[in-house]
Amino acid sequence: MYGMSGPHVIRGSVALPEAELIWRFSRSSGPGGQHVNTSDSQVELRFDLAHTEALPEVWKARALERLAGRLVDGGVISVRASEHRSQWRNRETAAVRLAALLAEATAPPPKPRRPTRIPRGINERRLREKKQRSETKRGRNGRDWS
Repeated sequence: MYGMSGPHVIRGSVALPEAELIWRFSRSSGPGGQHVNTSDSQVELRFDLAHTEALPEVWKARALERLAGRLVDGGVISVRASEHRSQWRNRETAAVRLAALLAEATAPPPKPRRPTRIPRGINERRLREKKQRSETKRGRNGRDWS
């Protein structure tokens, strides 16, 4: 497409290839007066995740697994935008949304937490304070007052 705000980067040097994006336009509901009835400002952006060559294999597998609930037609991800009155701004919004969705879905899993031991000093201090509190409370009961 002409004049779009450049390639929409997913992460690093990987970007959404313009040739693999499928755009569909339709009439949008919402504000706009009579303009709404004449212009196709709602944008639906589709991207064939299952058959793309733009993503590394590892990323593609990860994204297909994480976005399984959102995929239609055997591996196609679809994003809609109709917030703006202008088709141009809706196109930008949809492309940014798709790039963000793919960036999140292809992110590597977080490193597993390595369990650490509680230092002995901390544990001993906790037990000492606990015993002290117990002594304070025991001193409050009035059995020994005669």
